[in-house]
Amino acid sequence: MAGHNKWTQIKRQKAVVDAKKSKVFGKYSKIIALAAKKGDNPDKNPDLRAAIEKARAENMPNDNIERAVAKGSGKNGESQLESARYEAYGPGGAAIIIDAITDSKNRTTAEIKHILNEHGGKFAEQGSVLWAFDITPQKISPKITVELSPEDKDALDKLIEVLDELEDTENIHTNAK
Repeated sequence: MAGHNKWTQIKRQKAVVDAKKSKVFGKYSKIIALAAKKGDNPDKNPDLRAAIEKARAENMPNDNIERAVAKGSGKNGESQLESARYEAYGPGGAAIIIDAITDSKNRTTAEIKHILNEHGGKFAEQGSVLWAFDITPQKISPKITVELSPEDKDALDKLIEVLDELEDTENIHTNAK
């Protein structure tokens, strides 16, 4: 019976843990790089300092943090990251705001459109969804909530799960109850 020894079980468990860490570290790297655009000194850039503190709370290695700062400040010649906000309607007419950090807006837009089409969502024009939310620098909260049927609720949950798995996605907000 292949695959039932102790080492194989440890290897599988380690792969799962490493995949989760990689996703978290990738998201924090993008957040740090975006914050480093305003300045690479954490003492003079409070956004960068906060992003680094959050990354350290998740046990992100210092090497990764330094690479992200260098990437964001443009010191290593790599492409610059930028933030993007996408608006969409999900199953049952739920409004969705998707915040992303990407190095290619065209690729990210295409990926999000594809996911929305597969899961019963529709890409919306800029500003057509924002009216349903109170947007402050600290948080986004819904002004108006939408009651969904159980089927639409399940479909929306699946859509949000798939969007969250997208590497460039930072935050997803919806006005569904």
